[in-house]
Amino acid sequence: MFRRNSTEPETTPTHDKVGGKGRPTPSRKEAEAAARARAKVPRTRKEQAAAQRGARGDTSRRMREAMKTGDDRYLPARDRGPVRRFIRDFVDARFSFIELMVPLLIVSMILGYNGSTVQLGNTLLFTTLLVIIVDIVMLRFRLRRELARRFPGETPKGATLYAAMRSLQMKFLRLPKPQVKIGEKLPETYR
Repeated sequence: MFRRNSTEPETTPTHDKVGGKGRPTPSRKEAEAAARARAKVPRTRKEQAAAQRGARGDTSRRMREAMKTGDDRYLPARDRGPVRRFIRDFVDARFSFIELMVPLLIVSMILGYNGSTVQLGNTLLFTTLLVIIVDIVMLRFRLRRELARRFPGETPKGATLYAAMRSLQMKFLRLPKPQVKIGEKLPETYR
């Protein structure tokens, strides 16, 4: 048999788990204490109010994150579902004249204050409003056609109002945040 020299240090291979949790497993005592702390029911009104405030804060934080990322689980009920997601993407992927509305309204206000250009300012204002109305009507017809093609069994109740309200907002102010760019091709399935 081969005898190892006592002066040589023993080397044992260490295996670090790739993608591990990054912390040691808690002992049974620690895990039970944490479970008891989570299960502890608030006894006073003050403790109950604090627990409710914490739960509301957590829920609102999740909703804010969902509004940024488009996560369907935590969105408000009015924004949930594949049909609403398609409507949001449909509105966000098209250029609308409504995005030019605020600058044009500012120009018409400036022209309206000057005595000699009041007529020009009013003409610009009414032309802007007319173009926006035509844009919303065209949006309605195109959206209805796409909804009938992509979601044949669904009723488009409330779809026009939802799309119009979203299109009336400036793109950077829309919530949930736009997930597509202008002109981007939309996926065929949203289920």
